Amino acid sequence: MIELKNLVKSFRRTRVLDGLTLTIADGDRIALIGSNGAGKTTMIRCILGEYVHDGKVLIDGLSPRTHRTEVLKRIAFVPQMPPPLRMPVGELVDFAARVHGSDVARIRDVAQRMGLDIDEVRRRPFLKLSGGQKQKLLIAIAMGHDADIYIFDEPTANLDPAARQIVFDLLAERLDKTMIISSHRLEEVAMLVNRVIEMDRGRVVLDDRVEESVDPSVRLDALITLRRPDEAFAKAITEWGFVSTDDGLSWRGEVAGPDRLRFLGMLARYSGIIRDLELKERAIARTEGERGVVANA
Repeated sequence: MIELKNLVKSFRRTRVLDGLTLTIADGDRIALIGSNGAGKTTMIRCILGEYVHDGKVLIDGLSPRTHRTEVLKRIAFVPQMPPPLRMPVGELVDFAARVHGSDVARIRDVAQRMGLDIDEVRRRPFLKLSGGQKQKLLIAIAMGHDADIYIFDEPTANLDPAARQIVFDLLAERLDKTMIISSHRLEEVAMLVNRVIEMDRGRVVLDDRVEESVDPSVRLDALITLRRPDEAFAKAITEWGFVSTDDGLSWRGEVAGPDRLRFLGMLARYSGIIRDLELKERAIARTEGERGVVANA
C-alpha cells in the first residue's frame, strides 16, 4: 500500500503539491491524469524518495527516503525525461540487472519486442541514443524487473505506434501488480486501469474507481464547471449531447456507464480549464420486455 499524507512540496516560491492525501491499495492500477504543472511528476518523485517534502510518504509502512534501497527494490520506474547518462548501454543493462536482481536475457527480450537490438547499441553511450531508443531501453529495464509496483511517467513519449502497443501489451501481462501510469492519453491505458485520478494544482480533483465489469444499465449524470468558456471544449462536449445554460461555463449531460473511461479521456484534454466535475451514478429502470428477457436468460 502507498500512503500519501498531507504531502506538501514547493520549488522556490511555487507550491506544486498542496496537502496531497491519497491511498493506493495493492492491486490498484491507476491512470494519473492532469494538465502540465498539476503535480503528477512531483508526486511520483516523492514516492520514489527523490525529494525532501512536508507530510508523509509510506510504502507498506516504510519511508522511501529512510528505507530507500528496500523500497526501490520493489519498484520499476520509467521517467518522463530520460536521464543524461554517459554509461554505455551494455554497462547500464548489466548494472540495472544487478541492482534489481533481474535477468539480462529478459531485458534483451523485452527490448527486442519493441524493436531495439541491445547488441547493436551495446557500446554506444546511453546519452547518444535517439529519444525512441532511450525510451525503449528504459522500458525494457523496468519490465525486466519483477516488481510489485510499476510507475510509468508518460511511458509512450517518443515511441512509434507499434512500440506503444507493445508497451501496453507488456503491462497487460502484469495486471496483478500495482501500477501508476501518468498519461495524457487516457484512452490508451483505459483497458489497463481500474482507477482514474486527476490532479490539478497539487491536489486530487477526481478519484474515480472503474469497475472491472460495468453494468450497461448504469448512467452517469454529469455536471462540468469551467474556469472560462472555451470554444473547442464546447464543440467536444456538445458531441456527447451535453447542454449549457449559462454562456458555456456549466455543462450538464449523461454518460453511459461503459463509456466512462472514454468520456474521462476526452475531459483530460481540457483539464486545465475544468474547475469542477460531478459524476453521479443512476441505474435505468428496465422495461417489462427487458426484465422478461433477463428472467428467461
